[in-house]
Amino acid sequence: MSGHSHAANIAAKKAKTDAAKGKIFTKVGREIAVAAKSNPDPSTNSKLADAIAKARAVNMPNDNIKRCIAKAAGDMASDNYEELTYEGYGPAGSAVIIKALTDNKNRTVDYVRTAMRKHGGSLGNAGCVSFTFTTMGIIVIERTPDLDEDVIMEYALDAGADDFLSEDDAFEIHTSVSSFSQVRKYLEDKGLNFFKAQIEMVSQNMITLEGDDLAKFQRLIDALEDLDDVQEVYHNVDLPIEDEE
Repeated sequence: MSGHSHAANIAAKKAKTDAAKGKIFTKVGREIAVAAKSNPDPSTNSKLADAIAKARAVNMPNDNIKRCIAKAAGDMASDNYEELTYEGYGPAGSAVIIKALTDNKNRTVDYVRTAMRKHGGSLGNAGCVSFTFTTMGIIVIERTPDLDEDVIMEYALDAGADDFLSEDDAFEIHTSVSSFSQVRKYLEDKGLNFFKAQIEMVSQNMITLEGDDLAKFQRLIDALEDLDDVQEVYHNVDLPIEDEE
């Protein structure tokens, strides 16, 4: 099984994640609370179970997870968060997709538009770049001496995964959106811990930027990810390993 890996340089990604942990916990916590609002039981709410798996992948403490679920029946009950998707173009014609969770649509679109404009980008119409992306489940497992590659690949195939990639520091498993929850649960039941476990939009036409264009693009992504309402930012730029998301 083969394909394009998104798991390169786990050590570098861990350091970047650790540095931004507070903001990451806030954003993942919001996803948990929104998912739990309709049903706080992850055993019967696959969207909540997926959000919890994403939280555990970033080492969010169980107490935090429990508090987020509890808020779904309390404080969050009065909040009406809306899931929004924005598409546009970054420097040098790069493609950017922004996923947001917000209780104020006008505020969010203003912040996103301002960040795009300030860093050489612009918002486009719905569908302007998303047609070049594929939505899929991505599960990344850190390679350790006690994990056998053949066993992990067998688990992935048995679970119903679409693809399995073996890298120097990780195993990466791709799934369809519809089978993500089932594959994730199967691997969890096998006792595996995830470095990443979530649904992502993956570009099928990656591009390379250099020099000023690359620097501008990275500033744009940093500015978008720094916005409280923005949950995820996807793009089609093949970043250097040290800058990989």
